[in-house]
Amino acid sequence: MNYTTRQIAEITGSQLIGDENLHLKNIAYDSRTLFSVNDTAFLAINTSKNSGEKYIQSAIEKGIDIIISEHYYSDYKNITWIIVDNSIQFLQKIAKYHLKQFYLKTVGITGSNGKTIVKEWLYQSLFHDYATVKSPKSFNSQLGLPLSLLEINKKHQLGIFEVGISKHAEMKILEDIFPPQIGVLTHIGSAHSSNFDSAEDLIDEKIRLFENSETIIFNGDNELVYNKITERYSSKKLISFGFKNRNKVFIKNDWKNRSQEVFIQYFEEEFSVPVNQRDEATISNVLCVISVLKEFGFDNSKIVEKLNSLKSVEMRLESVNGIRNNLIINDSFNLDLDSLKIAFQHINEYNKPNKVLILTDFVEGKNADQLYQEVAALTNEQHFKSVFLIGNEITKLERLFDAKTFTFSNTAELIDNVYLNQIENHLILLKGARKFEIDKVKSYLELQKHDTVLEVNLNSILHNINVHKALLKPETKMMAMVKAYSYGLGGYEIAEFLQHHHIDYLGVAYADEGVDLRKNGITTPIMVMNPEQHSYNIIIDYNLEPEIYSFRVLELFNEKLIQKGIQHRYPIHIKLETGMHRLGFKKDELSMLIEKLNSMNVKVKSIFSHLSSSDDDQEKEYTLAQIHIFNENSLALIQGINDQPIRHILNTSGIVNFSDYQFDMVRIGIGMVGVSAHPEIKKQLKSAVTFKTVISQISTVNKGESVGYNRKFKALENTNIATIPVGYADGIPRLVGNNAGFVGIRKNLFPIVGNVCMDMMMIDLGDFVAKEGEEVIIFNSSPSLEEFASYCKTISYEVLTSISRRVKRIYIKD
Repeated sequence: MNYTTRQIAEITGSQLIGDENLHLKNIAYDSRTLFSVNDTAFLAINTSKNSGEKYIQSAIEKGIDIIISEHYYSDYKNITWIIVDNSIQFLQKIAKYHLKQFYLKTVGITGSNGKTIVKEWLYQSLFHDYATVKSPKSFNSQLGLPLSLLEINKKHQLGIFEVGISKHAEMKILEDIFPPQIGVLTHIGSAHSSNFDSAEDLIDEKIRLFENSETIIFNGDNELVYNKITERYSSKKLISFGFKNRNKVFIKNDWKNRSQEVFIQYFEEEFSVPVNQRDEATISNVLCVISVLKEFGFDNSKIVEKLNSLKSVEMRLESVNGIRNNLIINDSFNLDLDSLKIAFQHINEYNKPNKVLILTDFVEGKNADQLYQEVAALTNEQHFKSVFLIGNEITKLERLFDAKTFTFSNTAELIDNVYLNQIENHLILLKGARKFEIDKVKSYLELQKHDTVLEVNLNSILHNINVHKALLKPETKMMAMVKAYSYGLGGYEIAEFLQHHHIDYLGVAYADEGVDLRKNGITTPIMVMNPEQHSYNIIIDYNLEPEIYSFRVLELFNEKLIQKGIQHRYPIHIKLETGMHRLGFKKDELSMLIEKLNSMNVKVKSIFSHLSSSDDDQEKEYTLAQIHIFNENSLALIQGINDQPIRHILNTSGIVNFSDYQFDMVRIGIGMVGVSAHPEIKKQLKSAVTFKTVISQISTVNKGESVGYNRKFKALENTNIATIPVGYADGIPRLVGNNAGFVGIRKNLFPIVGNVCMDMMMIDLGDFVAKEGEEVIIFNSSPSLEEFASYCKTISYEVLTSISRRVKRIYIKD
């Protein structure tokens, strides 16, 4: 978009204070990920959970000089303000106006699953034929869709946009902003269904998007969907696709048989198409793409050509630790201007001031000079120390880049060059088109190269936190437990992500864990649960806040404060004993505790306790008794001291089962990973951790032959045995061997046979056809973390914290 501030105010009926001639090309709404301030306004979005106006100062400090807000703050000088009634509605108004300024064909995609895949495949199929704009990533909400529409400019001939809803009445708003000419409905499943009374209710809301569509292309396998669309929109052009032969587009033969071609029936016409990956979701998405391409008039041979060129859609950024204390951010899965902007936003979340960019030629069908001028301008605003350019096109324009710039014709040249070996203590962003194989740079630079990895999905952690936050009052604070190497997931990487998303407190077990976080730039308040006597010095030196659970600990810590000459009242946290019988002050100790606290130079930041059985329905009365004791004793303590500390007793299961007793703060631990004993909450959570490896070798074992140490497995018949490079040194307990545990390959479970070795174990494939190098899931969804824990005869906590440090941790964001 490109409007003046005066035009924006007039279009939206907003109040303008300041310069009316400033140009506005971009709207940012997250001050943490600002990657460009030129011609950019900061939109302060207010919600029931948070206010974007708290971050106006941060945006201004980063160079923003246009603020869009529901309130005016006169303290900030030389700032132009656009004052709006409602921040989200403002964005929707400008997006609706903006769309109407252009004449382009539009495709709107909604559904429960497959929206983003279908959108990306349609874009890959059509951008060579039409100048195409699309939603970046999964931008499809009340906020995301308007932001996507603002990307339209006069050169675009086609717009492909996702439209997502999670509540009643949302689709009416989005359809008013964006009424697509071609409406696409992918699979309808259970996603977002918790806010609807029934499946019928959800479908009614989704298909509202098609009120003004000329053509509707929809998955017709769902009986309710098929009937509702054919009845409600009988006057429109309807094209149904799916596995049932009542659809206009369906598969005629056995699509699961890999030895056969896949034959598509399209109305009265039949043709074959290439499909390598034959799971139901992929096939369904392919049928949808074919239906849309047919609507655009492509013949069968052209459609086959386009399907052959489709690339799998990897929508993630991954981070791994690199050699020489570098952090590698790998976003080499796709490359266009939108994904480059998103990558630049992402790296701003890390506390690494020194940054390096490795960037290849783009493969977009647009004017190369204009594209690379935009790329260089965006890149220059990130203040990279060095930029490495790879390819024949982008290297011609190295003069446009302000940073120290190096050019190479291919990836191998870069790897062979000495410059990579001179990078130390930097964040290195890898951004490249697939054909350049930038993954080879990641392999060259990464610290660990073990095929067995623990993959941590940061988006899923945030999602799980928000599921639990939804059970709380907006003002209730949250402490995230990151003790024991963040439950085995990693140290500062998890804490840094949580800090970026404004977690209120972090909890560690020992001072050393807190010191490591501070050394890596974590500034969020950190409570130390087990402050050992020898650690008091570093607790104070690194501004950590100790748990105080006894008079001995209190007096020793106070002595250390006096010895170090601390002048301010030092923050501490008082632990009360309420029935766990582990640590804490009892009721009869409160009078003496009040007396001592009032005589010392300490500040009680919080009073807390721990529930012993909050996940056990049979112990509900005991838990309520604990809460009653805590409430009574904490109030008595507060009445006797000069502080107003926050109170907290609920852990993860307590948040779910006893949310009425949330007090001022709650603590979340295993819930962040996606574990819950509550069935309804479990449905809403996402698995955040994948422990996986690959098949090293497959051997045929004949009947009577044995496998592994002590010949514990003897084949009862001829079978195939796969060896995988993970063992008890990686955290796999020996007791899961000998058919006690299972691993997953392509969602099929296979038993672990023979004794588990130190560095490897064997699985019985039977007659299942697998390949050496193929991925093996130790736990994620099949089997799940909880299922794997049951194989180990333990709990999820122990499984996670037992995973060896030699296992490489990879952090991804979808």
